[in-house]
Amino acid sequence: MPQTSNEQHAGEPADPSAPRAGRGVVPVLAFAGITVAVMQTLLVPVIKDLPALLRTDPSDATWVLTSTLLAGAVATPIMGRLGDLHGKRRMLLASLAVMVVGSLICAFTDDLVVMIAGRALQGFAMGAIPLGIGIMRDELPREKLGSAMALMSSSIGVGGGLALPAAALVAQHFDWHTLFLGSAALGVLSMTLTALVVPEPELRAPGRFDLVGALGLSLGLVCLLLPITKGGDWGWTSGAVIGLFVAALVILLLWGLFELRSQTPLVDLRTSARREVLLTNLASVMVGVAFYAVSLILPQLLQLPTSTGYGLGHSMVVAGLCVAPLGLTMMFVAPLYARLSARRGPKVSLILGLLVIAVGYGAGLGLMGAAWQTVLIAVMIGAGIGLAYSSLPALIIGAVDPSETGAANGLNTLMRSIGTSVSSAVIGMVLADTAISTDRGPLPSMEGFRISFLIAMGAVVVGLVLAWFLPPRREAMRPALLASSEDDVEEPAPAPTASRTVAGSGGFRGRVTGTDGVPVARANVTLIDHRGRQAGLAVTDEHGHYVLPAPAGGNFVLAGSAAGYAPRACPATYPGDGLPVDTDLVLGVNAPGRRTAVSS
Repeated sequence: MPQTSNEQHAGEPADPSAPRAGRGVVPVLAFAGITVAVMQTLLVPVIKDLPALLRTDPSDATWVLTSTLLAGAVATPIMGRLGDLHGKRRMLLASLAVMVVGSLICAFTDDLVVMIAGRALQGFAMGAIPLGIGIMRDELPREKLGSAMALMSSSIGVGGGLALPAAALVAQHFDWHTLFLGSAALGVLSMTLTALVVPEPELRAPGRFDLVGALGLSLGLVCLLLPITKGGDWGWTSGAVIGLFVAALVILLLWGLFELRSQTPLVDLRTSARREVLLTNLASVMVGVAFYAVSLILPQLLQLPTSTGYGLGHSMVVAGLCVAPLGLTMMFVAPLYARLSARRGPKVSLILGLLVIAVGYGAGLGLMGAAWQTVLIAVMIGAGIGLAYSSLPALIIGAVDPSETGAANGLNTLMRSIGTSVSSAVIGMVLADTAISTDRGPLPSMEGFRISFLIAMGAVVVGLVLAWFLPPRREAMRPALLASSEDDVEEPAPAPTASRTVAGSGGFRGRVTGTDGVPVARANVTLIDHRGRQAGLAVTDEHGHYVLPAPAGGNFVLAGSAAGYAPRACPATYPGDGLPVDTDLVLGVNAPGRRTAVSS
Protein backbone atom coordinates (compact mmCIF):
# COMPACT_ATOMS: atom_id res chain seq x y z
CA MET A 1 0.00 0.00 0.00
CA PRO A 2 1.47 3.37 -0.92
CA GLN A 3 2.84 5.60 1.76
CA THR A 4 0.68 8.61 2.57
CA SER A 5 2.09 12.11 2.42
CA ASN A 6 0.66 13.17 5.79
CA GLU A 7 2.11 10.85 8.39
CA GLN A 8 0.77 11.13 11.92
CA HIS A 9 3.31 10.16 14.51
CA ALA A 10 2.60 8.91 17.98
CA GLY A 11 2.11 11.79 20.34
CA GLU A 12 0.38 13.84 17.58
CA PRO A 13 -3.39 13.30 17.36
CA ALA A 14 -4.70 13.18 13.85
CA ASP A 15 -6.34 16.35 12.73
CA PRO A 16 -10.05 15.57 12.87
CA SER A 17 -10.77 18.13 10.22
CA ALA A 18 -8.68 16.33 7.68
CA PRO A 19 -11.13 14.86 5.21
CA ARG A 20 -11.04 11.14 4.67
CA ALA A 21 -13.01 11.57 1.45
CA GLY A 22 -13.47 14.21 -1.24
CA ARG A 23 -15.68 17.21 -0.64
CA GLY A 24 -18.21 16.05 -3.22
CA VAL A 25 -19.10 12.87 -1.32
CA VAL A 26 -21.89 14.40 0.79
CA PRO A 27 -23.85 16.11 -2.04
CA VAL A 28 -23.42 13.07 -4.30
CA LEU A 29 -24.74 10.67 -1.67
CA ALA A 30 -27.57 13.05 -0.77
CA PHE A 31 -28.49 13.27 -4.45
CA ALA A 32 -28.59 9.47 -4.60
CA GLY A 33 -30.94 9.44 -1.59
CA ILE A 34 -33.20 12.06 -3.15
CA THR A 35 -33.22 10.14 -6.44
CA VAL A 36 -34.44 6.89 -4.91
CA ALA A 37 -36.95 8.72 -2.67
CA VAL A 38 -38.53 10.21 -5.79
CA MET A 39 -39.78 6.72 -6.66
CA GLN A 40 -42.16 6.78 -3.69
CA THR A 41 -44.21 9.76 -4.93
CA LEU A 42 -43.47 9.58 -8.66
CA LEU A 43 -47.00 8.44 -9.57
CA VAL A 44 -48.99 10.41 -6.98
CA PRO A 45 -50.14 12.99 -9.58
CA VAL A 46 -51.63 10.25 -11.81
CA ILE A 47 -53.04 7.92 -9.13
CA LYS A 48 -56.65 8.61 -10.06
CA ASP A 49 -55.91 7.97 -13.76
CA LEU A 50 -53.99 4.69 -13.33
CA PRO A 51 -57.00 2.37 -13.88
CA ALA A 52 -57.69 3.96 -17.27
CA LEU A 53 -54.02 4.20 -18.23
CA LEU A 54 -53.39 0.52 -17.44
CA ARG A 55 -56.83 -0.70 -18.53
CA THR A 56 -57.62 -2.34 -15.21
CA ASP A 57 -59.86 -1.81 -12.18
CA PRO A 58 -58.89 0.56 -9.33
CA SER A 59 -58.08 -2.18 -6.79
CA ASP A 60 -55.59 -3.83 -9.16
CA ALA A 61 -54.07 -0.49 -10.17
CA THR A 62 -53.00 0.17 -6.58
CA TRP A 63 -50.51 -2.70 -6.92
CA VAL A 64 -48.37 -0.30 -8.94
CA LEU A 65 -47.83 1.65 -5.69
CA THR A 66 -47.90 -1.30 -3.30
CA SER A 67 -45.16 -3.20 -5.15
CA THR A 68 -42.73 -0.29 -4.74
CA LEU A 69 -43.43 -0.09 -1.03
CA LEU A 70 -42.99 -3.83 -0.45
CA ALA A 71 -39.78 -4.03 -2.48
CA GLY A 72 -38.30 -1.03 -0.65
CA ALA A 73 -39.15 -2.50 2.75
CA VAL A 74 -37.49 -5.80 1.89
CA ALA A 75 -34.44 -4.25 0.22
CA THR A 76 -33.33 -1.81 2.94
CA PRO A 77 -32.07 -4.29 5.58
CA ILE A 78 -30.79 -6.77 2.97
CA MET A 79 -28.78 -4.23 0.99
CA GLY A 80 -27.49 -2.72 4.21
CA ARG A 81 -26.11 -6.08 5.31
CA LEU A 82 -24.64 -6.81 1.87
CA GLY A 83 -22.95 -3.41 2.00
CA ASP A 84 -21.41 -4.22 5.38
CA LEU A 85 -20.06 -7.51 3.98
CA HIS A 86 -19.05 -6.67 0.42
CA GLY A 87 -18.73 -2.89 0.16
CA LYS A 88 -21.30 -0.14 0.63
CA ARG A 89 -20.36 1.77 -2.53
CA ARG A 90 -20.64 -1.40 -4.60
CA MET A 91 -24.12 -2.14 -3.24
CA LEU A 92 -25.16 1.49 -3.69
CA LEU A 93 -24.28 1.31 -7.37
CA ALA A 94 -26.14 -2.01 -7.65
CA SER A 95 -29.25 -0.47 -6.05
CA LEU A 96 -29.22 2.46 -8.46
CA ALA A 97 -28.67 0.13 -11.42
CA VAL A 98 -31.71 -1.95 -10.46
CA MET A 99 -33.76 1.25 -10.19
CA VAL A 100 -32.70 2.34 -13.68
CA VAL A 101 -33.69 -1.05 -15.12
CA GLY A 102 -37.07 -0.84 -13.40
CA SER A 103 -37.63 2.69 -14.70
CA LEU A 104 -36.88 1.67 -18.27
CA ILE A 105 -39.23 -1.31 -18.01
CA CYS A 106 -42.04 0.98 -16.83
CA ALA A 107 -41.28 3.58 -19.51
CA PHE A 108 -42.11 1.21 -22.36
CA THR A 109 -45.14 -0.71 -21.14
CA ASP A 110 -48.87 -0.31 -20.49
CA ASP A 111 -49.26 -3.87 -19.22
CA LEU A 112 -50.24 -4.05 -15.54
CA VAL A 113 -48.09 -7.07 -14.60
CA VAL A 114 -44.98 -5.70 -16.32
CA MET A 115 -45.57 -2.30 -14.75
CA ILE A 116 -45.83 -3.86 -11.28
CA ALA A 117 -42.54 -5.71 -11.85
CA GLY A 118 -40.79 -2.53 -12.98
CA ARG A 119 -42.12 -0.57 -10.01
CA ALA A 120 -40.89 -3.29 -7.65
CA LEU A 121 -37.40 -2.89 -9.13
CA GLN A 122 -37.65 0.86 -8.59
CA GLY A 123 -38.52 0.31 -4.94
CA PHE A 124 -35.50 -1.95 -4.52
CA ALA A 125 -33.32 1.17 -4.64
CA MET A 126 -34.51 2.35 -1.20
CA GLY A 127 -31.53 0.48 0.23
CA ALA A 128 -29.37 3.33 -1.07
CA ILE A 129 -30.24 5.56 1.88
CA PRO A 130 -28.81 3.37 4.68
CA LEU A 131 -25.85 2.54 2.44
CA GLY A 132 -25.13 6.24 2.00
CA ILE A 133 -25.30 6.82 5.76
CA GLY A 134 -22.87 3.92 6.24
CA ILE A 135 -20.40 5.36 3.74
CA MET A 136 -20.53 8.72 5.51
CA ARG A 137 -19.92 7.01 8.84
CA ASP A 138 -16.85 5.27 7.46
CA GLU A 139 -15.34 8.09 5.41
CA LEU A 140 -16.15 11.51 6.85
CA PRO A 141 -14.33 13.31 9.66
CA ARG A 142 -16.19 13.70 12.93
CA GLU A 143 -17.09 17.38 12.64
CA LYS A 144 -18.75 16.87 9.24
CA LEU A 145 -20.56 13.66 10.04
CA GLY A 146 -23.54 15.11 11.91
CA SER A 147 -24.83 17.46 9.22
CA ALA A 148 -23.99 14.97 6.45
CA MET A 149 -25.99 12.14 8.03
CA ALA A 150 -28.82 14.57 8.75
CA LEU A 151 -29.02 15.51 5.08
CA MET A 152 -28.84 11.88 3.96
CA SER A 153 -31.50 10.76 6.41
CA SER A 154 -33.81 13.61 5.38
CA SER A 155 -33.38 12.85 1.69
CA ILE A 156 -36.23 10.35 1.88
CA GLY A 157 -38.57 13.25 2.62
CA VAL A 158 -36.80 15.79 0.44
CA GLY A 159 -37.07 13.59 -2.63
CA GLY A 160 -40.70 12.78 -1.97
CA GLY A 161 -41.62 16.44 -1.44
CA LEU A 162 -39.76 17.80 -4.45
CA ALA A 163 -41.04 15.04 -6.73
CA LEU A 164 -44.67 16.07 -6.30
CA PRO A 165 -44.61 19.38 -8.22
CA ALA A 166 -42.10 18.11 -10.79
CA ALA A 167 -44.11 14.95 -11.47
CA ALA A 168 -47.35 16.96 -11.59
CA LEU A 169 -45.87 19.34 -14.17
CA VAL A 170 -44.64 16.48 -16.34
CA ALA A 171 -47.90 14.52 -16.05
CA GLN A 172 -49.95 17.59 -16.95
CA HIS A 173 -48.05 18.44 -20.14
CA PHE A 174 -46.42 15.19 -21.38
CA ASP A 175 -47.14 11.49 -21.73
CA TRP A 176 -47.07 9.87 -18.29
CA HIS A 177 -44.32 7.45 -19.36
CA THR A 178 -42.00 10.48 -19.41
CA LEU A 179 -41.98 10.24 -15.61
CA PHE A 180 -40.12 6.94 -15.84
CA LEU A 181 -37.67 8.20 -18.46
CA GLY A 182 -36.87 11.08 -16.13
CA SER A 183 -36.32 8.75 -13.17
CA ALA A 184 -34.03 6.57 -15.30
CA ALA A 185 -32.00 9.64 -16.26
CA LEU A 186 -31.70 10.64 -12.60
CA GLY A 187 -30.52 7.12 -11.77
CA VAL A 188 -27.84 7.12 -14.47
CA LEU A 189 -26.61 10.55 -13.36
CA SER A 190 -26.47 9.41 -9.74
CA MET A 191 -24.56 6.25 -10.68
CA THR A 192 -22.04 8.26 -12.67
CA LEU A 193 -21.43 10.73 -9.87
CA THR A 194 -21.16 7.95 -7.30
CA ALA A 195 -18.64 6.04 -9.41
CA LEU A 196 -16.51 9.17 -9.92
CA VAL A 197 -16.65 10.77 -6.47
CA VAL A 198 -17.54 8.29 -3.73
CA PRO A 199 -14.73 6.05 -2.40
CA GLU A 200 -15.25 2.46 -1.31
CA PRO A 201 -14.81 2.16 2.48
CA GLU A 202 -12.32 -0.51 3.49
CA LEU A 203 -14.18 -1.51 6.67
CA ARG A 204 -15.95 -4.87 6.28
CA ALA A 205 -18.05 -6.93 8.62
CA PRO A 206 -16.85 -10.50 9.20
CA GLY A 207 -18.95 -13.52 8.27
CA ARG A 208 -21.18 -14.41 5.34
CA PHE A 209 -24.57 -13.34 4.04
CA ASP A 210 -27.51 -14.91 5.87
CA LEU A 211 -29.60 -16.10 2.90
CA VAL A 212 -32.12 -18.01 5.01
CA GLY A 213 -32.57 -14.98 7.25
CA ALA A 214 -33.05 -12.71 4.22
CA LEU A 215 -35.72 -14.99 2.76
CA GLY A 216 -37.48 -15.30 6.11
CA LEU A 217 -37.49 -11.55 6.71
CA SER A 218 -38.70 -10.87 3.16
CA LEU A 219 -41.60 -13.31 3.47
CA GLY A 220 -42.54 -12.00 6.92
CA LEU A 221 -42.50 -8.37 5.76
CA VAL A 222 -44.64 -9.14 2.71
CA CYS A 223 -47.17 -10.95 4.89
CA LEU A 224 -47.20 -7.99 7.30
CA LEU A 225 -47.27 -5.06 4.88
CA LEU A 226 -49.56 -6.57 2.25
CA PRO A 227 -52.69 -6.65 4.47
CA ILE A 228 -51.80 -3.20 5.86
CA THR A 229 -51.76 -1.68 2.37
CA LYS A 230 -54.66 -3.71 0.91
CA GLY A 231 -56.86 -4.06 3.99
CA GLY A 232 -59.13 -1.23 2.87
CA ASP A 233 -59.83 -2.99 -0.45
CA TRP A 234 -60.09 -6.54 0.87
CA GLY A 235 -61.85 -5.77 4.14
CA TRP A 236 -60.08 -5.68 7.48
CA THR A 237 -62.00 -8.68 8.79
CA SER A 238 -61.62 -10.76 5.63
CA GLY A 239 -59.96 -14.16 5.78
CA ALA A 240 -57.10 -13.04 3.55
CA VAL A 241 -56.17 -10.08 5.78
CA ILE A 242 -56.43 -12.00 9.06
CA GLY A 243 -54.59 -14.98 7.59
CA LEU A 244 -51.72 -12.82 6.36
CA PHE A 245 -51.38 -11.10 9.75
CA VAL A 246 -51.25 -14.49 11.50
CA ALA A 247 -48.73 -15.77 8.94
CA ALA A 248 -46.58 -12.66 9.46
CA LEU A 249 -46.58 -13.20 13.22
CA VAL A 250 -45.57 -16.86 12.92
CA ILE A 251 -42.93 -16.27 10.24
CA LEU A 252 -41.31 -13.32 12.01
CA LEU A 253 -41.21 -15.22 15.32
CA LEU A 254 -39.53 -18.19 13.66
CA TRP A 255 -37.20 -15.83 11.82
CA GLY A 256 -36.26 -14.18 15.11
CA LEU A 257 -35.43 -17.52 16.72
CA PHE A 258 -33.30 -18.46 13.72
CA GLU A 259 -31.46 -15.12 13.79
CA LEU A 260 -30.69 -15.47 17.49
CA ARG A 261 -28.98 -18.80 16.81
CA SER A 262 -27.16 -17.69 13.65
CA GLN A 263 -23.43 -16.96 13.88
CA THR A 264 -23.75 -14.27 11.16
CA PRO A 265 -27.34 -13.00 11.33
CA LEU A 266 -28.87 -10.67 8.79
CA VAL A 267 -30.06 -8.49 11.69
CA ASP A 268 -28.36 -8.65 15.08
CA LEU A 269 -31.48 -8.91 17.23
CA ARG A 270 -29.51 -8.72 20.47
CA THR A 271 -28.18 -5.34 19.38
CA SER A 272 -31.64 -4.31 18.12
CA ALA A 273 -33.11 -5.16 21.53
CA ARG A 274 -30.89 -2.67 23.35
CA ARG A 275 -32.92 0.15 24.81
CA GLU A 276 -31.41 2.90 22.64
CA VAL A 277 -31.80 0.91 19.40
CA LEU A 278 -35.26 -0.47 20.16
CA LEU A 279 -36.73 2.85 21.27
CA THR A 280 -35.16 4.67 18.31
CA ASN A 281 -36.67 2.20 15.85
CA LEU A 282 -40.11 2.40 17.49
CA ALA A 283 -39.92 6.20 17.44
CA SER A 284 -39.04 5.95 13.72
CA VAL A 285 -42.37 4.24 13.08
CA MET A 286 -44.17 7.16 14.72
CA VAL A 287 -42.22 9.72 12.69
CA GLY A 288 -43.10 7.78 9.53
CA VAL A 289 -46.80 7.96 10.43
CA ALA A 290 -46.55 11.72 10.99
CA PHE A 291 -44.64 12.35 7.77
CA TYR A 292 -47.01 10.48 5.47
CA ALA A 293 -50.17 11.96 7.01
CA VAL A 294 -49.42 15.49 5.83
CA SER A 295 -48.27 14.17 2.44
CA LEU A 296 -51.66 12.49 1.95
CA ILE A 297 -53.93 15.24 3.27
CA LEU A 298 -52.62 18.56 1.95
CA PRO A 299 -52.59 17.65 -1.80
CA GLN A 300 -56.19 16.43 -1.57
CA LEU A 301 -57.34 19.53 0.31
CA LEU A 302 -55.68 21.79 -2.23
CA GLN A 303 -57.25 20.03 -5.24
CA LEU A 304 -60.79 19.53 -3.93
CA PRO A 305 -63.34 21.77 -5.72
CA THR A 306 -64.41 24.96 -3.97
CA SER A 307 -68.03 23.82 -4.29
CA THR A 308 -67.45 21.56 -1.27
CA GLY A 309 -67.14 24.63 0.92
CA TYR A 310 -63.63 23.75 2.14
CA GLY A 311 -61.73 22.60 -0.94
CA LEU A 312 -59.24 25.10 -2.34
CA GLY A 313 -59.75 24.28 -6.03
CA HIS A 314 -56.13 24.42 -7.21
CA SER A 315 -54.48 22.50 -10.02
CA MET A 316 -52.26 19.49 -9.54
CA VAL A 317 -49.13 21.60 -10.18
CA VAL A 318 -50.10 24.33 -7.69
CA ALA A 319 -50.90 21.67 -5.08
CA GLY A 320 -47.45 20.16 -5.60
CA LEU A 321 -45.77 23.55 -5.25
CA CYS A 322 -47.63 24.24 -2.00
CA VAL A 323 -46.49 20.89 -0.54
CA ALA A 324 -42.89 21.20 -1.83
CA PRO A 325 -41.76 23.30 1.21
CA LEU A 326 -42.24 20.14 3.26
CA GLY A 327 -39.18 18.59 1.59
CA LEU A 328 -37.21 21.81 1.21
CA THR A 329 -37.51 22.63 4.91
CA MET A 330 -36.30 19.15 5.81
CA MET A 331 -33.19 19.77 3.74
CA PHE A 332 -32.47 23.22 5.21
CA VAL A 333 -32.72 22.12 8.86
CA ALA A 334 -29.79 19.69 8.47
CA PRO A 335 -27.15 22.33 9.46
CA LEU A 336 -29.34 23.42 12.38
CA TYR A 337 -29.56 19.83 13.54
CA ALA A 338 -25.77 19.45 13.42
CA ARG A 339 -25.24 22.43 15.74
CA LEU A 340 -28.05 21.39 18.09
CA SER A 341 -26.91 17.78 18.26
CA ALA A 342 -23.30 18.78 18.92
CA ARG A 343 -24.43 20.74 21.96
CA ARG A 344 -27.33 18.67 23.28
CA GLY A 345 -27.12 15.30 21.56
CA PRO A 346 -29.44 13.56 19.07
CA LYS A 347 -31.99 12.63 21.76
CA VAL A 348 -32.77 16.29 22.41
CA SER A 349 -32.93 16.94 18.66
CA LEU A 350 -35.44 14.10 18.24
CA ILE A 351 -37.63 15.37 21.08
CA LEU A 352 -37.53 18.93 19.74
CA GLY A 353 -38.40 17.73 16.25
CA LEU A 354 -41.40 15.77 17.53
CA LEU A 355 -42.60 18.82 19.49
CA VAL A 356 -42.41 20.97 16.35
CA ILE A 357 -44.39 18.35 14.40
CA ALA A 358 -47.06 18.32 17.11
CA VAL A 359 -47.32 22.14 16.98
CA GLY A 360 -47.61 21.99 13.19
CA TYR A 361 -50.46 19.47 13.25
CA GLY A 362 -52.17 21.37 16.08
CA ALA A 363 -52.01 24.59 14.09
CA GLY A 364 -53.22 22.72 11.03
CA LEU A 365 -56.51 21.89 12.70
CA GLY A 366 -57.49 25.54 12.22
CA LEU A 367 -55.36 26.48 9.20
CA MET A 368 -56.90 24.81 6.17
CA GLY A 369 -58.72 27.74 4.61
CA ALA A 370 -56.14 29.05 2.12
CA ALA A 371 -53.15 27.92 0.09
CA TRP A 372 -50.74 30.05 2.15
CA GLN A 373 -51.94 28.29 5.27
CA THR A 374 -51.09 24.88 3.78
CA VAL A 375 -47.61 26.20 2.96
CA LEU A 376 -47.20 27.30 6.57
CA ILE A 377 -48.29 23.87 7.80
CA ALA A 378 -45.86 22.18 5.38
CA VAL A 379 -42.96 24.36 6.60
CA MET A 380 -43.68 23.73 10.29
CA ILE A 381 -44.14 19.97 9.94
CA GLY A 382 -41.21 19.74 7.53
CA ALA A 383 -38.91 21.43 10.04
CA GLY A 384 -39.95 19.00 12.76
CA ILE A 385 -39.65 15.94 10.58
CA GLY A 386 -36.27 17.15 9.34
CA LEU A 387 -34.97 17.37 12.91
CA ALA A 388 -36.47 14.00 13.82
CA TYR A 389 -35.21 12.19 10.72
CA SER A 390 -31.76 13.74 11.14
CA SER A 391 -31.52 12.43 14.71
CA LEU A 392 -32.31 8.80 13.90
CA PRO A 393 -29.05 7.67 12.20
CA ALA A 394 -26.93 9.37 14.88
CA LEU A 395 -28.84 7.49 17.59
CA ILE A 396 -28.40 4.21 15.70
CA ILE A 397 -24.69 4.49 14.91
CA GLY A 398 -24.06 5.58 18.48
CA ALA A 399 -25.27 2.18 19.67
CA VAL A 400 -24.04 -0.37 17.10
CA ASP A 401 -20.69 -1.66 15.94
CA PRO A 402 -19.25 0.35 13.04
CA SER A 403 -19.15 -2.81 10.89
CA GLU A 404 -22.95 -3.10 11.28
CA THR A 405 -24.00 0.45 10.42
CA GLY A 406 -25.40 -0.50 7.00
CA ALA A 407 -27.66 -3.25 8.34
CA ALA A 408 -28.66 -1.23 11.42
CA ASN A 409 -29.62 1.86 9.42
CA GLY A 410 -31.36 -0.39 6.90
CA LEU A 411 -33.55 -1.73 9.70
CA ASN A 412 -34.23 1.82 10.88
CA THR A 413 -35.26 2.87 7.37
CA LEU A 414 -37.54 -0.18 7.30
CA MET A 415 -39.21 1.05 10.50
CA ARG A 416 -39.94 4.37 8.82
CA SER A 417 -41.45 2.51 5.85
CA ILE A 418 -43.68 0.53 8.18
CA GLY A 419 -44.81 3.83 9.69
CA THR A 420 -45.72 5.27 6.30
CA SER A 421 -47.58 2.07 5.40
CA VAL A 422 -49.61 2.18 8.62
CA SER A 423 -50.29 5.88 8.07
CA SER A 424 -51.50 5.28 4.53
CA ALA A 425 -53.83 2.47 5.61
CA VAL A 426 -55.30 4.16 8.68
CA ILE A 427 -55.77 7.60 7.13
CA GLY A 428 -57.14 6.08 3.95
CA MET A 429 -59.71 4.21 6.03
CA VAL A 430 -60.63 7.37 7.98
CA LEU A 431 -61.06 9.45 4.83
CA ALA A 432 -63.19 6.72 3.23
CA ASP A 433 -65.44 6.35 6.30
CA THR A 434 -65.97 10.11 6.65
CA ALA A 435 -66.35 10.89 2.92
CA ILE A 436 -69.30 12.96 1.70
CA SER A 437 -71.46 12.09 -1.31
CA THR A 438 -71.41 14.51 -4.25
CA ASP A 439 -72.32 14.49 -7.92
CA ARG A 440 -68.68 13.60 -8.61
CA GLY A 441 -68.82 10.66 -6.23
CA PRO A 442 -67.53 10.40 -2.63
CA LEU A 443 -65.02 13.09 -1.63
CA PRO A 444 -62.92 13.45 1.54
CA SER A 445 -64.55 15.61 4.21
CA MET A 446 -63.06 18.30 6.44
CA GLU A 447 -63.96 16.09 9.39
CA GLY A 448 -61.82 13.31 7.91
CA PHE A 449 -58.89 15.69 7.42
CA ARG A 450 -59.06 16.87 11.03
CA ILE A 451 -59.37 13.33 12.41
CA SER A 452 -56.31 12.40 10.34
CA PHE A 453 -54.36 15.31 11.83
CA LEU A 454 -55.38 14.17 15.32
CA ILE A 455 -54.17 10.63 14.53
CA ALA A 456 -50.83 12.06 13.42
CA MET A 457 -50.64 14.08 16.64
CA GLY A 458 -51.32 10.90 18.60
CA ALA A 459 -48.44 9.17 16.84
CA VAL A 460 -46.19 12.13 17.69
CA VAL A 461 -47.17 11.88 21.36
CA VAL A 462 -46.25 8.19 21.39
CA GLY A 463 -42.95 9.08 19.71
CA LEU A 464 -42.27 11.70 22.39
CA VAL A 465 -42.81 9.15 25.15
CA LEU A 466 -40.44 6.71 23.43
CA ALA A 467 -37.81 9.41 22.85
CA TRP A 468 -38.05 10.58 26.48
CA PHE A 469 -36.95 7.14 27.70
CA LEU A 470 -33.91 7.01 25.42
CA PRO A 471 -30.71 6.85 27.49
CA PRO A 472 -28.85 10.12 28.10
CA ARG A 473 -26.22 10.94 25.53
CA ARG A 474 -23.19 9.51 27.32
CA GLU A 475 -25.02 6.44 28.63
CA ALA A 476 -26.33 5.61 25.17
CA MET A 477 -22.81 5.65 23.78
CA ARG A 478 -21.22 3.65 26.57
CA PRO A 479 -19.76 0.45 25.11
CA ALA A 480 -19.31 -2.79 27.00
CA LEU A 481 -15.63 -2.75 27.86
CA LEU A 482 -13.38 -5.73 27.60
CA ALA A 483 -11.62 -4.82 30.81
CA SER A 484 -11.81 -2.17 33.47
CA SER A 485 -8.29 -2.44 34.85
CA GLU A 486 -4.90 -3.72 33.85
CA ASP A 487 -5.49 -6.97 35.75
CA ASP A 488 -8.56 -7.76 33.68
CA VAL A 489 -6.86 -7.52 30.30
CA GLU A 490 -6.90 -10.65 28.18
CA GLU A 491 -4.58 -11.38 25.33
CA PRO A 492 -6.41 -10.51 22.11
CA ALA A 493 -7.37 -13.30 19.74
CA PRO A 494 -5.07 -13.59 16.75
CA ALA A 495 -7.79 -13.23 14.13
CA PRO A 496 -7.77 -9.72 12.68
CA THR A 497 -10.85 -7.68 13.44
CA ALA A 498 -11.75 -4.04 13.17
CA SER A 499 -12.44 -3.83 16.88
CA ARG A 500 -12.73 -6.13 19.86
CA THR A 501 -14.97 -3.75 21.67
CA VAL A 502 -18.65 -4.17 21.02
CA ALA A 503 -21.12 -1.62 19.73
CA GLY A 504 -20.61 2.07 19.90
CA SER A 505 -19.42 4.64 17.40
CA GLY A 506 -18.50 7.49 19.72
CA GLY A 507 -14.77 7.42 20.42
CA PHE A 508 -11.73 7.04 18.19
CA ARG A 509 -10.92 5.54 14.82
CA GLY A 510 -7.90 5.62 12.61
CA ARG A 511 -4.94 3.67 11.32
CA VAL A 512 -1.76 2.23 12.77
CA THR A 513 1.29 2.36 10.50
CA GLY A 514 5.01 2.14 10.70
CA THR A 515 7.29 5.09 10.03
CA ASP A 516 7.48 3.95 6.42
CA GLY A 517 3.71 4.32 6.02
CA VAL A 518 3.05 0.58 5.82
CA PRO A 519 -0.09 -0.35 7.80
CA VAL A 520 0.32 -2.65 10.78
CA ALA A 521 -2.15 -5.52 11.05
CA ARG A 522 -3.19 -7.05 14.39
CA ALA A 523 -1.78 -4.17 16.38
CA ASN A 524 -3.28 -3.57 19.82
CA VAL A 525 -4.74 -0.11 20.42
CA THR A 526 -5.47 0.53 24.08
CA LEU A 527 -7.56 3.40 25.44
CA ILE A 528 -6.35 4.69 28.83
CA ASP A 529 -8.42 7.14 30.89
CA HIS A 530 -7.15 10.05 32.99
CA ARG A 531 -6.68 7.77 36.01
CA GLY A 532 -4.37 5.45 34.11
CA ARG A 533 -6.94 2.65 33.80
CA GLN A 534 -7.75 0.75 30.64
CA ALA A 535 -11.03 2.00 29.16
CA GLY A 536 -11.08 -0.04 25.94
CA LEU A 537 -9.09 -2.27 23.60
CA ALA A 538 -9.15 -2.74 19.83
CA VAL A 539 -7.18 -4.79 17.32
CA THR A 540 -6.39 -3.42 13.86
CA ASP A 541 -7.63 -5.18 10.75
CA GLU A 542 -5.48 -6.30 7.83
CA HIS A 543 -5.30 -2.71 6.55
CA GLY A 544 -4.22 -1.29 9.91
CA HIS A 545 -7.61 0.28 10.73
CA TYR A 546 -9.11 0.31 14.20
CA VAL A 547 -12.33 1.55 15.78
CA LEU A 548 -12.31 2.13 19.53
CA PRO A 549 -15.40 3.41 21.38
CA ALA A 550 -14.93 5.67 24.40
CA PRO A 551 -17.05 5.24 27.55
CA ALA A 552 -17.63 9.01 27.88
CA GLY A 553 -16.22 12.33 26.82
CA GLY A 554 -12.85 13.37 28.24
CA ASN A 555 -9.09 13.22 27.86
CA PHE A 556 -7.46 9.87 27.13
CA VAL A 557 -4.23 8.28 25.99
CA LEU A 558 -4.15 5.99 22.95
CA ALA A 559 -1.38 3.39 23.19
CA GLY A 560 -0.38 1.29 20.19
CA SER A 561 1.73 -1.85 20.20
CA ALA A 562 2.51 -4.72 17.84
CA ALA A 563 4.99 -7.54 17.47
CA GLY A 564 8.20 -6.21 15.96
CA TYR A 565 7.50 -2.58 16.92
CA ALA A 566 8.23 -0.46 19.95
CA PRO A 567 5.01 0.70 21.66
CA ARG A 568 3.95 4.32 21.25
CA ALA A 569 1.23 6.46 22.86
CA CYS A 570 -0.43 9.80 22.20
CA PRO A 571 -2.93 12.01 24.05
CA ALA A 572 -6.40 12.25 22.54
CA THR A 573 -9.60 14.06 23.47
CA TYR A 574 -13.12 12.77 22.83
CA PRO A 575 -15.83 15.51 23.08
CA GLY A 576 -18.55 13.01 24.01
CA ASP A 577 -20.86 13.96 21.12
CA GLY A 578 -21.30 10.46 19.68
CA LEU A 579 -19.11 11.07 16.62
CA PRO A 580 -15.71 9.42 16.07
CA VAL A 581 -12.45 11.33 16.38
CA ASP A 582 -9.88 10.44 13.71
CA THR A 583 -6.55 9.59 15.35
CA ASP A 584 -3.76 7.74 13.56
CA LEU A 585 -0.80 6.12 15.30
CA VAL A 586 2.67 5.66 13.83
CA LEU A 587 4.85 3.16 15.65
CA GLY A 588 8.24 4.82 15.72
CA VAL A 589 10.79 1.98 15.90
CA ASN A 590 10.82 -0.75 13.26
CA ALA A 591 12.47 -4.00 14.21
CA PRO A 592 13.30 -7.09 12.17
CA GLY A 593 10.52 -9.62 11.81
CA ARG A 594 7.73 -7.11 12.10
CA ARG A 595 4.18 -8.08 11.13
CA THR A 596 2.57 -5.83 8.54
CA ALA A 597 -0.66 -5.79 6.61
CA VAL A 598 -1.02 -7.33 3.20
CA SER A 599 -0.93 -4.58 0.62
CA SER A 600 -4.27 -3.93 -1.03
